[in-house]
Amino acid sequence: MKTIPVRTSSASYPVIVGRGALTRLGTAVEKSQHSGQVYVLSSPRIWNLWGRDVQRRLMHVPNRNVILFDDREIAKTLTTIEEICRRLTRARADRRALLVAVGGGVVGDVAGFAAASYLRGVRIIHVPTTLVAQVDSAIGGKTGVDLREGKNLIGAFHQPEAVVADPAVLRTLNERQFRSGLYEVVKYGVIGDATLFRFLERKMEPIVRMDYRSLEFVIERCVRQKARIVSLDERERALRQILNFGHTIGHALEVLSGYRRFLHGEAVGWGMLGATLLGVGLGRTDERSACRIASLVARCGPLPALPSISVSALLNTIAGDKKSRGGRVAWVIPRRIGAADIGVEVPAALVAMAWRELPGFYAQSRSYVAV
Repeated sequence: MKTIPVRTSSASYPVIVGRGALTRLGTAVEKSQHSGQVYVLSSPRIWNLWGRDVQRRLMHVPNRNVILFDDREIAKTLTTIEEICRRLTRARADRRALLVAVGGGVVGDVAGFAAASYLRGVRIIHVPTTLVAQVDSAIGGKTGVDLREGKNLIGAFHQPEAVVADPAVLRTLNERQFRSGLYEVVKYGVIGDATLFRFLERKMEPIVRMDYRSLEFVIERCVRQKARIVSLDERERALRQILNFGHTIGHALEVLSGYRRFLHGEAVGWGMLGATLLGVGLGRTDERSACRIASLVARCGPLPALPSISVSALLNTIAGDKKSRGGRVAWVIPRRIGAADIGVEVPAALVAMAWRELPGFYAQSRSYVAV
């Protein structure tokens, strides 16, 4: 078990990562409580799996309450935030309140935004229960909800008091949910950690089988990279943009499919393939690196087929993403394994070409893996 510090301009906090980390939850809450009430936010599904264990860790914490809400992406809305805040109000939560978010990315994003908004800000601790949340979304203070027009368009930066990431809780994920998180892990290898990428190439099969030794190594490498990036650029003004690799097309796919076809990591998987194709077309990504990236994405598991989406619909949705500036999209393009460029402008014609070639590129990658 490791404690990895995140130090930003607005707050510093620990990420406790490793098997057994959940046993530290009570201590983390007691350090952050400051005599206020504790409100555990989760979903009925997650609470059914982990509620008893979480309650046991908090048995010495007085004045704790539980608020459950829908953790589907389609429920990640301002309506859900309003309901949570009204329930906090009815429970007489004051500015000393501490929220504890137990769940995956949706729970973390929604609970985090509720914490940032309620009474203009109360404290929160994250207990991520999915791989995506443990390596990415629970760390760094990004919170938010979706609109029909785009993903995470309403939100705030609100750093937690602590993050408690225990890979043992991942055992309750189904295979598709677990594999979805692996695409975000691959992202970290591509953008800044060639050692991690090579480890994934060697150990993908035991990782998919949830070998804890391999998984602990992977999660720790991702957390350390996320902590370093967030500490240097809390508000995504420069370096932190590199974490958007795969998310430009990925977010567009989620929006255009009504948040029903893809898990977040699956959409990012397609997005990484698309950004890699663009890199080859721009002459920024060499073909060997592109093949290695595509091969590793394919080894994470089968991606849902791309829906029938026109190029114009794709381009319009990408232009409306929160990462665009005046409709101009700043892409993250891999340069080689372990390095990527941010702020890359890509001609619309090249995006259209890559979109048409994307299914074939993925099919080739899967055939290469099979050989």
